[in-house]
This record gives sequence, structure tokens and C-alpha cells, in this order.
Amino acid sequence: MNTEECPTSRLAEFLQLHPKLVVLSGAGISVASGIPAYRDGLGQWQHRKPIQHNDFVNHAATRRRYWARSMAGWPTINDAQPNAAHRALTALEADGRLEFLITQNVDRLHQRAGSRSVLDLHGRLDRVRCLSCEDLTERRTMQQRLLSHNSAQVLSSGDMRPDGDSELPDTELDDFDVPPCIQCGGNLMPDVVFFGANIPRARVESSMTALDRADALLVIGSSLQVYSGFRFCKHAQATGKAIAIINPGATRADSMATLKLDEAAETLLPNIAAGVTPA
Repeated sequence: MNTEECPTSRLAEFLQLHPKLVVLSGAGISVASGIPAYRDGLGQWQHRKPIQHNDFVNHAATRRRYWARSMAGWPTINDAQPNAAHRALTALEADGRLEFLITQNVDRLHQRAGSRSVLDLHGRLDRVRCLSCEDLTERRTMQQRLLSHNSAQVLSSGDMRPDGDSELPDTELDDFDVPPCIQCGGNLMPDVVFFGANIPRARVESSMTALDRADALLVIGSSLQVYSGFRFCKHAQATGKAIAIINPGATRADSMATLKLDEAAETLLPNIAAGVTPA
């Protein structure tokens, strides 16, 4: 592939050679929607240590800290809208070029853009799950309950993360009241996979099956520092699948890639979607 061609031409050529894609998207694709990424262009973590699954399950103070910060950060996630990159992937799916979309994001922006064959690898932030009875409720309902239980709380606006977690001083958390499950009184957590927890096996297996059917893997907006996403690059390489990466910064799989483009997806993908002839 001619490395002197413009990025749009190089990606268009890749799609012509590999017409059935599996896409893996990360936090970078949602930055243009106003949701910040976890890492910088060098793949370095930009925030405080994230909440760990076992800490959330076992410690009330951790749950209180999470829900207080989430109450402050949720409006940014809830109000975010799909950007041009999300919409371009929807168009590629409609054209029959996108076989399956695996997203590491929990913001549901791919679905809001109209994509159908989407797997939320790390879960979805718009739902809340009871740790005792497994009852599922909408995150918007939880927000109303959080605000009602903490009407006197005036939380400062802190540094946002892609999971809706907003950095807050610990001094603002002591009196925060977390409402319990309406059904059984159990502890509630967002329906996401926290750091330190395992991705459900069925999600990994269905993603691998889709990748086996595809011609290539296209990674968008992920540094691939977390193994949950990097495993798909390893599988693609092991099974002889080509890998293309669109990410304005280094990734863990750069050495595996057939094509690496240091471009913003929201500027590159719309041109591709508009110029691709349906399969």
C-alpha cells in the first residue's frame, strides 16, 4: 500500500481489499461528542486511578464515592450526541461493509447514531443493575433518585471521564446518600464492567466469531492498552486478518497493523462512507 497517498485514499484502498470489516471502537471516537478520553496521545492515563470492581462491591465508601461523582458527571454522557464518525460507521453498516461493531465505550452513541450490529464490550452506562436481585433500571431514573436523596448537596464540577465519573474532592462525599434497589433493597451499580472485572465470556465469543467471518479488523480511537480490546488484534494477527488503526496517537498494536493512520475519525470516516460503493 502506497504510504505517500493521502489518508482517505489509503483507507479507501484498505476497504476495497477488505470489504467485510469488524470495527473495534474506543473512547477516542467519542471525544468529538464532548466525552473525554482516558489516555493521551502516548497512551498514558490522564486521570486518577479508576474505581476497581472489588472495591465497589465490597466497600460502601467506594460506592458512595462512585455515585456522587456519577451524579455530577452523568449529564455530560446523557446529553452527548453522535458525531460524524459514529454516523459514518452507521452508513458503512448500511452499505454492507461493516460486519460487526465491538465498542469498548459505554456511552451508547453508536446505537444513537443508528448502528444495529453493536456489542457493548464493557456494558452500558444507561442502565443500573442490582447486585442482589439483578433487577435492571434506567440510569435516568437513578439520577432522579440520587438528586432527590441528596437535594442539599451542591457538588462541584470536576474532571470528566468517559464512564461519566467526575473527579470530586473527598470532602464532598461524606454525607452523600446512595438509594438502594427499589425491588429488594440491595446495592446498585452501573451495568458496566469495572476495571478489575472480567468481560462476560459470551461477549468475547460472539466478537471472535464475527471477527472470524470478517476480512479485516478496523480499530478506531483506542490505544489498546487494555487487554479486553487488544485481544482482538492478537486474534486477527493469529488468524491472518489484516488490521487497520485510526488513532491520533500510539497504540499497543501499531507493530501489528497493515495500516496505521494518525487521524481523527470524525474527519476521515465521513469521506470514506460517502465514497464507498455498496457491496
